Amino acid sequence: MVLVLPGALLVGLSLGLLGSGGSILTVPILVYLVGQDEKVAIASSLAIVALISMVGAAQFIQQKLVQWRTVLMFGVPGIVGTYAGAALSAYASGALQMLTFAVVMLVASFFMLKPSSPEPCIKETNIYKVGAEGFVVGIVTGFVGVGGGFLIVPALVLLGGLTMQQAIATSLVIITLKSVAGFVKYLEVIQASNLSIDWGVIGFFTVAGIFGSLIGSHFACRVPQEKLKTGFGAFLVVVALFVLSQSVPQLIT
Repeated sequence: MVLVLPGALLVGLSLGLLGSGGSILTVPILVYLVGQDEKVAIASSLAIVALISMVGAAQFIQQKLVQWRTVLMFGVPGIVGTYAGAALSAYASGALQMLTFAVVMLVASFFMLKPSSPEPCIKETNIYKVGAEGFVVGIVTGFVGVGGGFLIVPALVLLGGLTMQQAIATSLVIITLKSVAGFVKYLEVIQASNLSIDWGVIGFFTVAGIFGSLIGSHFACRVPQEKLKTGFGAFLVVVALFVLSQSVPQLIT
């Protein structure tokens, strides 16, 4: 368990600093370092990220940075999509889920490596686009256990007209709600697959992740976001290639 402590801290740091990236790191750590079954790892990731995001969001709520109207517009379709994605996971192999996960990581790295756009000119909220993206991101969340902050934050800035800080704060609330919905459905999937959740692992990651999240939130306004995103994006590419190297052979054999 000592070997995964740095990873657990990094999960929290990424959520606190960027409002995203937590489950992108959690799932590979649980599968390849802890040795969990893919479905158990995805379910555990949803529980861990929900708890860490909830703690991180509490600070932003106190600062009144969370935009609750946007939470409703993005979060409700997201919850529905997450539940549907978790239900679909029952019909997919763990290897296929990890392959999909690797593709999602590459998409995430694209958003991280892409230079930030200037403050958007359009400030009106596009309700339909926000809701549609919330649903799509929700399906991804439920199927591979990714909270989707790397997609939510840009959507809230470009489609919701929020500032980056507001988007990060609002993203954490949305991630919490979606992850809870996905975890509830995954409990059924886990039971049907004759697997079980390791609550000790969830507790360990949650405590370490919350600690990292608190540190990340404290330094969020002091760390150069562009350099942070670039470094994290490059790291995701490396991890995604490793996941592909592990999942593709399982699918073709």
